[in-house]
Amino acid sequence: MSLLAAYLPLPVPSSVLDELRRVDDAGRECRPFVAPEDGGPLRCCLRAARAGERIALVSYAPLRRWAAEAGVDPGAYDEQGPVFVHAEECGGPAPSEAYPFVRPGVLRAVRRYDAAGRIVGGRLLELSEAAGEEVEGAFAEAFADPAVALVHVRAVEYGCFLFEVRRP
Repeated sequence: MSLLAAYLPLPVPSSVLDELRRVDDAGRECRPFVAPEDGGPLRCCLRAARAGERIALVSYAPLRRWAAEAGVDPGAYDEQGPVFVHAEECGGPAPSEAYPFVRPGVLRAVRRYDAAGRIVGGRLLELSEAAGEEVEGAFAEAFADPAVALVHVRAVEYGCFLFEVRRP
């Protein structure tokens, strides 16, 4: 099995998207708009928005939601931040052989969390032409630690949550 198959990037779950499209994790009503250009990273389908698509920028608390599902309290590690999603249901990610939002020249942080929702390490990646292999290696390194339950991949320049990977 390839590492890509072992480490599945997870989009924001559809049930959560239904909630965020009404009221986001900061308690704000969703305000859809038409994407003026290509590029915003959509967390519902793990691809870049295309000019003309109806999207929304909502506040999302991925660790808080995972912790509630796991029955733990992430304490001070709970955070929320902006993410782009389609304004209407989109069907989720298409099958892909590549990790989303991973390309040469970008900086990504791979943040590790334990089963209690606490940060137990991380890694900064400055991605090269071998971006996919570098991210796979970071996941393998993270999950080699038995304390790691999940990882979040974040964009360094904005600190944005991009996607989650759980222990295989």
